[in-house]
Amino acid sequence: MSKPFHITRRSFLAHCTAVAAATGLPLWFVRQELAAAEPEAKPKSPNDRPGIALIGCGGMGRGDAQNASRFGDIVAVCDVDQHQAEAAAKLLTKDGKTPTILNDFRKVMERDDVHIIVQATPDHWHTLINLAAAKAKKDVYGEKPLTLTIDEGKRVVKAVRAQGIVLQTGSQQRSDKKFRLACELVRNGRLGKLKEVQVFLPAGIRGGPFHTQPVPEGFNWDFWQGQTPAVEYLKERTHGTFRWWFEYSGGPVTDWGAHHNDIARWAIGQDGPVAVEARVVTGSVAGGYNTPTEFEATLTYAGGVKQIVKTTPDDSPYGAVIKQDGQRNGIKFVGTDGWIWVNRGDLSASNDDLLYAPLPDNATRLEVSGDHMGNFFSCVRSRKDPICHVEVGHRSACVGHLIVIALRLGKKFQWDPVKELFTGEGAAEANQHVAREMRKGYDYNLVG
Repeated sequence: MSKPFHITRRSFLAHCTAVAAATGLPLWFVRQELAAAEPEAKPKSPNDRPGIALIGCGGMGRGDAQNASRFGDIVAVCDVDQHQAEAAAKLLTKDGKTPTILNDFRKVMERDDVHIIVQATPDHWHTLINLAAAKAKKDVYGEKPLTLTIDEGKRVVKAVRAQGIVLQTGSQQRSDKKFRLACELVRNGRLGKLKEVQVFLPAGIRGGPFHTQPVPEGFNWDFWQGQTPAVEYLKERTHGTFRWWFEYSGGPVTDWGAHHNDIARWAIGQDGPVAVEARVVTGSVAGGYNTPTEFEATLTYAGGVKQIVKTTPDDSPYGAVIKQDGQRNGIKFVGTDGWIWVNRGDLSASNDDLLYAPLPDNATRLEVSGDHMGNFFSCVRSRKDPICHVEVGHRSACVGHLIVIALRLGKKFQWDPVKELFTGEGAAEANQHVAREMRKGYDYNLVG
């Protein structure tokens, strides 16, 4: 019989102090976190390991699948690029068991041994795969942004709720203590009245013109294009650079922007803005990537809070995680009583007391997760909503979609976040962009 483990108050406080020193988080917050910490969602037994299929076998997908393999078994991988699928199967082979390789995600949905879908395809495929997973009643961990268009988000929300599946959007900053603390401080009035949220993003890639090439062997180019208009093959349209084309993604708006705009909305505490305007700062090259390299956007929320989103140039196309004074990649909350800056490497404020003075016991607390993938698997077992459930993913994706529409049309628009429609001047034109025409054969009929 094992003996119960006891920790003295002195040991606990010493541990808290060490964690605070290592992370830069306030000691009061660390104490609160450790005291309320829940055990990791490990399988209860060797048989308590759901079957997982990876769809989209690029670098992000392989990383997500490795992360998910802590909680289940990878039984299948799927990609329209045979080389990507084979590389993933090799990497994810465990104890001599190699995942089955498939090239059509619909075949994945037919398998009884697949309970979980890890989805890391380019953005334009997210919706159809998520809808197919919902129909097959398979839970989903899906990369951000949840959708390519606003209308797709409405459909995914409806399907997920109708079928009762668990969906976690891969906006993992909600499971980062720094971001949650910053949002809790803002929500509890630590900055006085919140006036502005400044979102700084790395600039996108500017390149071209590009020239067509033969389709690589083992790559189903037509299937890869999916719902988008059929064009001649360019390697620059695929894999890591798909995000710099409006056909498949939204450039810097939906790359780093999907992460930081989600956190901005979390702190503001509203479903979405009521107005949006945007302008291109540095445009694209004819015959090259067609998303702007640099842009600025302003979103206005009910109550007057402004969210300013802008790119800042950097030598790296994805930008470094730089502190507040560099203003390259992060979020700055500005209120009447000061500011708080946060990104993946830094949490700072105009006055240290803004961070280090404890919140009262009755303060507003946000959802807690210290492990984004672990939170998903815990909710798969409990059937509760994960921290980035489908409505969260949809509403935060909408922020990016609104910016993209404003950039492409070059106008200011009013938005109704409840009805999810544009209103006022120019609304008819803008509402035509809430959805996009889908290529025949790759529309919603593909997944029933």
